[in-house]
Amino acid sequence: MALMAALEADLRALSAEARRRYPSVKDGAEHAILKLRSLSSASELSSNDDILRIFLMACEVRNVKLSVIGLSCLQKLISHDAVEPSSLKEILSTLKDHAEMAEENIQLKTLQTILIIFQSRLHPETEDNMVLGLGICLRLLDNNRSSPSVYNTAAATFRQAVALIFDQVVSSESLPTRKFSSSSYAARSGSVSGEFSQNISNSEPLEKDILCGSLATRETLSETGKLGLRLLEDLTASAAGGSAAWLHVAFLPRTFALELIEFVLSNYISVFKILIPYEQVLRHQICSLLMTSLRTSSELEGETVEPYFRRLVLRSVAHVIRLYSSSLITECEVFLSMLVKATFLDLPLWHRILVLEILRGFCVEARTLQILFQNFDMHPKNTNVVEGIVKALARVVSSVQFQETSEESLAAVAGMFSSKAKGIEWILDNDASSAAVLVASEAHAITLAIEGLLGVVFTVATLTDEAVDLGELESPRCEHRPSTEYTGKTALLCISMVDSLWLTILDSLSLILSRSHGEAIVLEILKGYQAFTQACGVLHAVEPLNSFLASLCRFTILLPSDVERKSSLMLSPGSKRSEVQLDQKDNIVLTPKNVQALRTLFNIAHRLQNVLGPSWVLVLETLSALDRAIHSPHATTQEVTTTGPKLTREPSRQFSDFSILSSLNSQLFESSALMHVSAIKSLLSALHQLSLQCMAETSGSFSSASSQKVGSIRFSVDRMISILVNNLHRVEPLWEEVVGHFLELAEHSNQNLRDMALDALDRSICAVLGSEQFGADPTKSRDSTLDVESKPTELRSIECAVLSSLRVLYFSTEKADVRIGSLKILLHVLERCGEKLYYSWPGILEMLRSVADASEKDLVTLGFQSLRVIMSDGLPTLPGDCLHVCIDVTGAYCNQKTELNISLTAIGLLWTMSDFVAKGLRHESVVEKELGLKNAESTSKQPNGEEEEEHMVNLSEKTENESSLEVVNHEKLMFLAFSLLQKLGADERPEVRNSAVRTFFQILGSHGNKLSKRMWENCLWNYIFPMLDRASHKAATSSKDEWQGKEIGTRGGKAVHMLIHHSRNTAQKQWDETFVLVLGGIARIFRSFFPLLIGLRNFWSGWESLLDFVKNSIFNGSKEVALAAINCLQTAVVSHSVKGNLPVRYLNSVMDVYELVFQKSSSYSGDTATNVKQEILHGLGELYVQSKKMFDDKMYMQLLAIVDLAIKQAMIDSENFETEFGHVPPVLRMVLEILPSLGPPEHLSSMWLILLREFLHYLPRFDFVASNEEGEAEQSSTGEHANGVVTEKKTAIRETPTSRIGGTMFAEKLIPALVELLLQAPAVEKYILFPEIIQTLGRCMTSRRDNPDGSLWKVAAEGFNRMLVEDVKRCAVGGDMDLKLSKTARTRIWKEVGDVYEIFLVGYCGRALSSNSLPAAALKANETLEMALLNGLGDVILKSNVDAPREVLERLVSTLDRCASRTCSLPIETVELMPPHCSRFSLTCLQKLFSLSSDETEKWHATRLEVSKISIMLLMERCEYILRRFLIDKNNLGNRPIPTARLEEIVYVLQELDRLTIHPDTTSVLPLKPFLRTILREDNRDKRSHLLVLFPALCELVVSRETEVRELVQVLLRGIATELGLEKVSFTQ
Repeated sequence: MALMAALEADLRALSAEARRRYPSVKDGAEHAILKLRSLSSASELSSNDDILRIFLMACEVRNVKLSVIGLSCLQKLISHDAVEPSSLKEILSTLKDHAEMAEENIQLKTLQTILIIFQSRLHPETEDNMVLGLGICLRLLDNNRSSPSVYNTAAATFRQAVALIFDQVVSSESLPTRKFSSSSYAARSGSVSGEFSQNISNSEPLEKDILCGSLATRETLSETGKLGLRLLEDLTASAAGGSAAWLHVAFLPRTFALELIEFVLSNYISVFKILIPYEQVLRHQICSLLMTSLRTSSELEGETVEPYFRRLVLRSVAHVIRLYSSSLITECEVFLSMLVKATFLDLPLWHRILVLEILRGFCVEARTLQILFQNFDMHPKNTNVVEGIVKALARVVSSVQFQETSEESLAAVAGMFSSKAKGIEWILDNDASSAAVLVASEAHAITLAIEGLLGVVFTVATLTDEAVDLGELESPRCEHRPSTEYTGKTALLCISMVDSLWLTILDSLSLILSRSHGEAIVLEILKGYQAFTQACGVLHAVEPLNSFLASLCRFTILLPSDVERKSSLMLSPGSKRSEVQLDQKDNIVLTPKNVQALRTLFNIAHRLQNVLGPSWVLVLETLSALDRAIHSPHATTQEVTTTGPKLTREPSRQFSDFSILSSLNSQLFESSALMHVSAIKSLLSALHQLSLQCMAETSGSFSSASSQKVGSIRFSVDRMISILVNNLHRVEPLWEEVVGHFLELAEHSNQNLRDMALDALDRSICAVLGSEQFGADPTKSRDSTLDVESKPTELRSIECAVLSSLRVLYFSTEKADVRIGSLKILLHVLERCGEKLYYSWPGILEMLRSVADASEKDLVTLGFQSLRVIMSDGLPTLPGDCLHVCIDVTGAYCNQKTELNISLTAIGLLWTMSDFVAKGLRHESVVEKELGLKNAESTSKQPNGEEEEEHMVNLSEKTENESSLEVVNHEKLMFLAFSLLQKLGADERPEVRNSAVRTFFQILGSHGNKLSKRMWENCLWNYIFPMLDRASHKAATSSKDEWQGKEIGTRGGKAVHMLIHHSRNTAQKQWDETFVLVLGGIARIFRSFFPLLIGLRNFWSGWESLLDFVKNSIFNGSKEVALAAINCLQTAVVSHSVKGNLPVRYLNSVMDVYELVFQKSSSYSGDTATNVKQEILHGLGELYVQSKKMFDDKMYMQLLAIVDLAIKQAMIDSENFETEFGHVPPVLRMVLEILPSLGPPEHLSSMWLILLREFLHYLPRFDFVASNEEGEAEQSSTGEHANGVVTEKKTAIRETPTSRIGGTMFAEKLIPALVELLLQAPAVEKYILFPEIIQTLGRCMTSRRDNPDGSLWKVAAEGFNRMLVEDVKRCAVGGDMDLKLSKTARTRIWKEVGDVYEIFLVGYCGRALSSNSLPAAALKANETLEMALLNGLGDVILKSNVDAPREVLERLVSTLDRCASRTCSLPIETVELMPPHCSRFSLTCLQKLFSLSSDETEKWHATRLEVSKISIMLLMERCEYILRRFLIDKNNLGNRPIPTARLEEIVYVLQELDRLTIHPDTTSVLPLKPFLRTILREDNRDKRSHLLVLFPALCELVVSRETEVRELVQVLLRGIATELGLEKVSFTQ
């Protein structure tokens, strides 16, 4: 509908324009509008001529405006197929007329309409119409009056018409419609490799068009085909300078005609390939035209040859060669020869550049070059055109070195490559000089040549890859088979190309690479190197491969001196390479070119790693030099100073480059995991060869060259290890190659190389054993035979091969450092991978066994370290059949004499082995089993010794029968270790034998519970007792001569020896130490397993033998041996007597031994004897404590007899000892130490009397003689009162010693122990002995007068006080109150108590004794003790509810009163001379009287009331006496002051009288009138009745001159008034 609307609008415009001048046109337009409205589609329009006619009519009037409208409408109708083909001729006639019009607008509209006709279905199909249509375009093209726009439009229209005609030919002839558009003349990409990739992708349709096997050639043509053929012939004739007869054109520009021919040749290949007439025109006419045009003359038929025409000719030739060379062999050969020849003829530079562009185009198109090489170079009858092209390009490249401006040209070349890499066109400056233009042109030519050569390189690489894809060649990732012959077409083509071209290409590329420094050109050339080298590797072209590698290696490292030397290549005689000489002292500079060359080398190596083979040597030499450069402190990277474009490098880039190169270097060898085994072997072989070359030139010196060689060797070694580490999954075929070289290095004379080899071997072995294939431990069962064959054979062979290298290294070398190194490696292997080993243990142990016999200390030390690792961590993984070998090897290290510490540590390893072996002894613990049964039986009855032994024997036999399963092997291993230790126990080195003894018994102690009865019997009779016997014999028979220590130097010409301690300076002392260890070990065994040993057969005989050893050791051995022997017995019986599982006869046997020692004391004395007796006594006490339940009367009496013997023998020299040393002899000290623990058990309570009386005998005894006490004349102030008179004792006791059994010091220590024992004794036995003990303590207390500064009386007093106080307290809480004692016994006890208190307090306390020399601290301590006695008497005994008779109570209170009378009874003159402590003692006694009389906060009971009544009377008498005495003394003194002691006494009395309150029952004994008692009782005021008794005395004191006394008396008188109720009486009442 849009078409209809547009046409209607055009018709209206046409009608309006023709309204005035052309009415017919107007009417026709209006009529057409009406017609148009009745039509609805283009097909209806085409069937109606009216619409078309009106437009043709408008054109015929030749009016510009009407013609424009008419032509526009025609174009619309034609483009919408609204015109019938039959109208074409009429339309063309109209257009022909308009073409002759002079209006430019009309001409352009005509050309547009022509083009629309050719594009529509009106396309001319007849010769007349075709000629007419094309003729219109050619006339406008040939018309000199045509404007440029018309001319250009006519040319363009003709070109499009030609294209449309040939499109119609292709369509009508049913030819393939795809076209090949050449990229040679399009804008090139940034690099040759990128452009090459484009050409490869664009060439695929070309091949499919050319190789149209389904379309056969034919000679017949359709009408359209004929039209196209005639057109092509006319174009060819015009290009040749002739006329176009068919087109009826006399002249057509040659350039224009050649352009059209070039267009048709390049876009309609199938036309010339399939249609023979066309092919004939191409062969005979076009090729002839092109050959003629290629002539080098400057004139051609009078026409100046322009460069553009020459370019068109060359482009056309290029199309013919590129597209039709297969069919035009001869013609193309001529063309190519002419082109190659043109490169070295003396032609204008622009001409040569055009030719080079064409040649470059051939080279960068792989398919073109492939076809050319196949058709010409590989054909024996044809010329090697490709080789010629390459040589021509190479000649252009090489010409740069002969030019005067070579440097400028190379810089320009680099600039061109740099610009192209950036995607911009390289352009000279507008004001460039002619010289610059010349240089740029030459550079352009060289650039084209280089790109062409690179195109050839990439072609070879691409075709090689294609051959790999087609299966004609092996992929470099596949394993190479040298015998393979290549028969594929592409493969043979590639091989031929490489063989004929590589040398030329290499020379040119190496030349440019050596002279160029720009980054882009270097990268591009290196890409070419990489591509060609990789292709050579895939093709297995060895010589080209090595040559390119050698050339590339030249550019990898820039040497400071730039010195190169030539050498022959492997398998490539005649080629050249540079061997890098690297001196670490020189500064090494890596330019960007070097870095990129190295990267290229890495890429090649990665790509060809499976096929390089011997060529690896070239690569490795360079990588070795790189490795040294990377690790050199003098190596740097820097910018390249050139005038051309360069790579900008930041400072950090230097380190980045080295880091990247180092990473690439490592990755190359890490990628060996992807290589095939054969390729890896080739690589290892190359590394080996490189190392061998350097080894041959390396000496023991450290010159610069030698250092370089060592660096290369280190590189080889490190890379071998890297390869090994990355191929652990297939290490077996590689191991021999790697380790074989390490072993060679280990034998080198250079120490550095040997160290390097050892380190490499260490790393290699650990890497292999640490791999995953060794990750899982082999299944090992120690109790059964291992099925070794079930393990993978491969794993076994690998492990054995890896570890055998160490054995080979150790046994094959004579160099000490190598042997040491091999042992260090073994140590590392065991530490890191020992748990993964299985099959190689026999060889390892054999090696370690041989090391033990070595004389070098370092070797033995390292070997032993390995053994320690095995014993510490490797035993669980050790095969069962190697355990005995391991024990034997350990024994060898124990016996070696090289290093003592190793022997000692090896003995400890035997313990480790025994721990491991013991895990296999699944014997149930007999001890635990026996103890469980024993405890169960002990609940019902206590078996005697014989029954118990029989039970243990039966139990052991039963256990042995049950457990004698699957322990044979482990028993043998255990006894093998025991045998070694037993032999070592007789070693001449004391340290070794002592360690062996310790270890032996430690093993038994640790694992005895796992040993069967049979094993225990074996241990006892074959190991323990023989060891004991040997140690005893050696200790008795060894030399007593003193040893001299090791000589450590000389002084003054005399040898100086190391000092040896006196306890170890003879052989006998050393053996004594061993003997002690044996006895100690036996003791530990007895402690743990005595119940088990008792059950063994004939153990009693062994026990008796042990007793003999012990007795002999005590009487004849050293102190240490004797003590150890005692400890051995002691441990046996003490450890198990507490558990109740010790037969009594063993206990009796031990006590018999102890008793025997003391019985033979007359012949057994000295320091040793003293120590032995001490130990026996200590052990005896411990034994009794642990086994007292097993003691009977006989055994207890034996115990006391032993102690008695000990005391009596010690008493003989005790006095001298005490005098000399000032303390108790050691034996007696030990007796005192054990005495508290000797209390009899409950079932032996009758033994308490014997025990205590026995020890009472050791205290001092005295006879008593009565005499008057010195200076004692006490007057009783209460003698006048008949009812309360206390008769004072006029006598005191003086003691004289009558006998002495023990020393005083012993007695001092003995008393506290006896008191403690007495307090522990049962009540019956205690009270039986109470009087005796009290009496004995009293005797000891009276020693104060003769020895006041001694300790005996103090200890006795403390013991006496403690014994009474604790006993009274116990009785007070009901502890012993239920015990029925006779009145006589009680009276006796209390009589003794009263005697002791009266004698000691009155006679020895509070006195000014003769010992005034005591220090203040001692006096203070004595006073404290006296106060403690007073407190015990006054605060505890007299206030407790005791059963003491009244007379005893009166004596005790009277004793306090007598002591309190000291101050007041003395004359006033004497009081001033009395020491302060005496007055304090007297005052304290007075205080106790007040306390006993008071009723404050006391528990009142009968005894308390009785004591209160007694004390109140004595107190009142004493207070009255004090008050009256004060008045008398005051009057006698006159104005003199009264003594302080007397003043303090009266003040205290007055104060206490005021505070004192008494019990009502106590008041009854006061001497008061009955009416006063009644009054006080009625008013309940009788608690202070005592004041009424003292009222007269108080009244006399009112006149005292002492203010404090008067005030206190006033207070008391007011208190009396209060008691009498007089405080309320007054006159007011």
